[in-house]
Amino acid sequence: MTQPTPARSRLDVALARLAATFGGMAAHPDDSNCECHWGSAEELALLKNPDVELSPDLLRRAYWAGDWHFPAAMLRRILPQLARALVSGEVVRQDGMDYAGRAFALGRWQQWPTEQSAAVREFLDAWWVVTLTDEDAEVPAYEVMTLLVEASGALGRWLDAWARATGPVASRRLAEGFDQWQYDLLCDDPPWRTWELTDDEEEALRVELTAWPLRHAPDRLRMIGADSTLVHRLELLGVAVPERWDDPLMPTLVL
Repeated sequence: MTQPTPARSRLDVALARLAATFGGMAAHPDDSNCECHWGSAEELALLKNPDVELSPDLLRRAYWAGDWHFPAAMLRRILPQLARALVSGEVVRQDGMDYAGRAFALGRWQQWPTEQSAAVREFLDAWWVVTLTDEDAEVPAYEVMTLLVEASGALGRWLDAWARATGPVASRRLAEGFDQWQYDLLCDDPPWRTWELTDDEEEALRVELTAWPLRHAPDRLRMIGADSTLVHRLELLGVAVPERWDDPLMPTLVL
């Protein structure tokens, strides 16, 4: 049997810590949602019953709903199972990373008691390290970052960790990320939807996410033999608009 890497072992410990910290917690007894659109009273009762394993569909509806009256209690209830679903790729296969990130944001987990907030923070940090360093990470870095930014309300700390992770896996993740984001960034748009950030915060995110790869990525991409067109497009981030749009290698939107 292959021994887990230190990063994987750290993530396993973080998941176990979430289970121990939030085990026995339930949704608020007075919380409710629309039976016509969200689900049945019986399903809502399961969320108010601690430690009952939820079906993948019920878990999805629990974190997709942005209108819980007591979102912190709901997030605590689903956190251990949601974290496992995030790491396994179940959430990204449902195209729900931004919705899951919103659930973290609405839960205001940074304001929870220290033991609880520290457990959440360690999970997010440990998952990010695995994403950047483990060849077999189940979710692409650009998808994980969608959740991390929404969940934490910050971008810089995740980019700082990416800058410190200088191995070939992290550099390949960087190439994959810019390949995913290139059209939006070159059109001065944010590359993903945000829910809880203000317009000013979203614009600051876009500016930071544009400047960071221009500063850190070209040499790293060349070192791993990334496609020269991709590197050239990355360097177009340093060219003023609208001049960059006249470049023959400027990407076009594929509908």
